[in-house]
Amino acid sequence: QVQLVESGGGLVQAGDSLRLSCAVSGRTSSSDTMAWFRQVLGKEREFVAAIRWSDLRIAYVNSVKGRFTISRDNAKNTVYLQMNSLKPEDTAVYYCATGPRLEITQITLTDEYDSWGQGTQVTVST
Repeated sequence: QVQLVESGGGLVQAGDSLRLSCAVSGRTSSSDTMAWFRQVLGKEREFVAAIRWSDLRIAYVNSVKGRFTISRDNAKNTVYLQMNSLKPEDTAVYYCATGPRLEITQITLTDEYDSWGQGTQVTVST
C-alpha cells in the first residue's frame, strides 16, 4: 500500500518561499500521477499541481502558475512543491496524493486519487 508523508510546511511572510516534500513508499507503476492539493478549513480541497512519474507531464492551477514548481526525484521517491512569492491566499493545509495515470480532465478531481498524505500546514502572513 502506498504511503505518503508530507513535510516542509511552516509560517512565512508574504513574498517568502517554502519547499514542500512528499516522501512516497510502496509506490508501484500503477501510481503514476502525483499531485498536490490544498484545503482551507470549511472549503473544498483544491487542486494545486500534478506530475506524472512516467512522462513528467505537469499541470498547475492558474493561481500558482509562475510561482510554484512541482518536481520529483526518482532516486529518493519524493515529490516536491517549490513555492515562491507566497501570498496570504496560499495559506492552507497542503496534501500530496497519488493515483493512476490521469489525463488533464481528471487530475483536479480528488476522487481520482487512491492515497493521501496527512497534510502539512502552510501559513503566509501579510
